Amino acid sequence: MKIEQIYTGCLAQGAYYITSNGEAAIIDPLREIQPYLDRLERDGVKLKYIFETHFHADFVSGHVDLSKETGAPIVYGPNAACEFDCISAKDGQEFKIGKITIKALHTPGHTMESTTFLLIDENGKDHAIFSGDTLFIGDVGRPDLAQKAAGMTQDQLAGILFHSLRDKIMTLADDVIVYPAHGAGSACGKNMSKETVSTIGNQKATNYALRANMTEEEFIKEVTDGLLPPPAYFSMNVAMNKQGYESFETVLHNGMKAINVKEFEAVAEETGALILDTRSAADFSKGFIPQSINIGINGDFAPWVGTLIADVKQPIILVTATGMEEETVTRLSRVGFDTIIGHLEGGFEAWQNAGFEIDTVNRITAEQFSNEFKFGEDKVIDIRKETEYEAEHIDDAYSKPLAYINDWVKDINPNEHFYLHCAGGYRSMIAASILQARGFRNFSEVEGGFGAISKTNVPKSDFVCQSKVLK
Repeated sequence: MKIEQIYTGCLAQGAYYITSNGEAAIIDPLREIQPYLDRLERDGVKLKYIFETHFHADFVSGHVDLSKETGAPIVYGPNAACEFDCISAKDGQEFKIGKITIKALHTPGHTMESTTFLLIDENGKDHAIFSGDTLFIGDVGRPDLAQKAAGMTQDQLAGILFHSLRDKIMTLADDVIVYPAHGAGSACGKNMSKETVSTIGNQKATNYALRANMTEEEFIKEVTDGLLPPPAYFSMNVAMNKQGYESFETVLHNGMKAINVKEFEAVAEETGALILDTRSAADFSKGFIPQSINIGINGDFAPWVGTLIADVKQPIILVTATGMEEETVTRLSRVGFDTIIGHLEGGFEAWQNAGFEIDTVNRITAEQFSNEFKFGEDKVIDIRKETEYEAEHIDDAYSKPLAYINDWVKDINPNEHFYLHCAGGYRSMIAASILQARGFRNFSEVEGGFGAISKTNVPKSDFVCQSKVLK
């Protein structure tokens, strides 16, 4: 028996590849399936089952394409009303893979079909659970995403999750390994650890939601407290995972279409496409195609695309660094953005060399900011998360998280200059590009963000540990 966690950092997502005696199972696969097919061939094993812990909201799974390519059936838990061929397993139903057994433990609460898969080794011993979004390391799944589909409130779903954890998971032996679907950075929970593997015993001892003496009422209060609104693209991803989707190969083929500089503007206008520039913040600030939105590929790219663009059907034309076209299309497809018209041939350099109009962002250093900033007079907008702001911030700065820019942008006075910053410059350049695309140019974006500002003499609040803020 062999278990491999395939972790994708930009999505904070864990897929699992399991083999035993010439047979294999894959749990919660990513959208692009070729790496799995290559691995199966290299290992000389046959894929017997594709297990899905639930209908994922934060990414599009590769289950449909993988099943078509291999003939392996897709297995969900109870209540899974797939719009394609799948097995909706009964609670306790067992599946054989070589010499091991995978047992479905129905654990609703995050969603009503959520299922934890228990791996029983060849000696009949409970070895590990693949807990999906039911149990994370340090946290549990948020109970607010499936309210509409379940016809329940988040408190009712949290109550169901409480019993799933106590009746199905906490009764397992302490040495059973926990393999979750997500780690720190995912929007599917609020307090996940950076660790991606643990044990039942360790989680009983350290996970706030598994406290032994916790009542159902306490659990509901603690699990639902401080939940941020889910990104708008979540419901669209659920629909794609439930109904099926365009083949990844088709999406990749379309996105790899090179559009030359002479055709670029016409194509953008005809299709209503958003111009998405995925270069670094530093490169983007020096020059970009007017009206472009910058979300750098070397960051939390896919989640920010999903949060800020939201509509997965929005046509997109890409501007990327040379050689990053395929990677960008792949990452977009993982969160359901399939309407990719193509990419600018030769990238921004080709546009610039052709003499077309370019735009820039007024980016200043933290030292410049320190020298210019007049406390009590100048306005500062801090676009970090609320918890980052509460931990430490520039005195009198306004907290306006990037995730809510579509709400707070309407309150900006176009005649009043302001300074804009995040933690390191990645998010503030996203905000700067959105603001300029909407006609706002009355700001200076601070390079290096609060990390650089904190080293200057700009007045700041007293530091508070973020872990304390989260509590």
